[in-house]
Amino acid sequence: MVVLSFQTVQLTPTVNCISLQRRRSTSSGRRICSTIRCGIAEPSGEPAPLGQKTKYNDGFFEKAFMTLFARKMEKYAPKAAAGKKKEKGWFDYDYESFVDVSKSVIQGRNRLQQQEVVREVLLSMLPPGAPAQFRKLFPPTKWAAELNAALTVPFFHWLVGPSEVVEVEIDGLKQRSGVHIKKCRYLENSGCVGMCVNMCKIPTQDFFTNEFGLPLTMIPNFEDMSCEMVYGQVPPPFEEDPVFKQPCYASICSIANPNSSVCSKLQA
Repeated sequence: MVVLSFQTVQLTPTVNCISLQRRRSTSSGRRICSTIRCGIAEPSGEPAPLGQKTKYNDGFFEKAFMTLFARKMEKYAPKAAAGKKKEKGWFDYDYESFVDVSKSVIQGRNRLQQQEVVREVLLSMLPPGAPAQFRKLFPPTKWAAELNAALTVPFFHWLVGPSEVVEVEIDGLKQRSGVHIKKCRYLENSGCVGMCVNMCKIPTQDFFTNEFGLPLTMIPNFEDMSCEMVYGQVPPPFEEDPVFKQPCYASICSIANPNSSVCSKLQA
């Protein structure tokens, strides 16, 4: 049972960015505010309303990660599709091209095969023995869950957009190991339930839970495109997860099957 509370991190919008401010007190009582600036370009400093695509100002850090992930995934794209495109330089990738690579990867693969591609990509970015070392450094404790939640906010904003640490309740205990993603950039740009589940939610959950030994449950909200990440919460079996019966975004997904009550990409 997971209970979410959105009271721990304050968002203060500024021009052409969003500032995540985390305040803490020192032993002397002095208040310290640390700010993480995310490259969001909406005048309001918030993600665009549902139905509109949020604008971002991606910098060097963001484009480097987009390029790294896109190039790793391109190895699993259909050879015919890859051969038709001119090879991109390191800074020719943007978020749209990153999502396009993801779309090409799911072609001709079932749900489990898509998830395996993401697992292979994630493992390829780590040095040998990294998962075992992670298990030693971050055993499945409250401290480890809270630390990983805090790290998610700055290091995943290029992928999912602005987020904030929130308090959650796991097995009756409250801890700051939840992350609330206001409007997932990946879901917003792909417009695909199957890609959200098979290329992000399930493989990320499995990677942290099985490879790193730190349970993680991701709870996407397909009505407003927000998402909750709960470190320390063991994910349910896929067949018991609410996403198992999620229909397509029939009006915005280019590969949706409007005649199906459940997204076809969620079938094994």
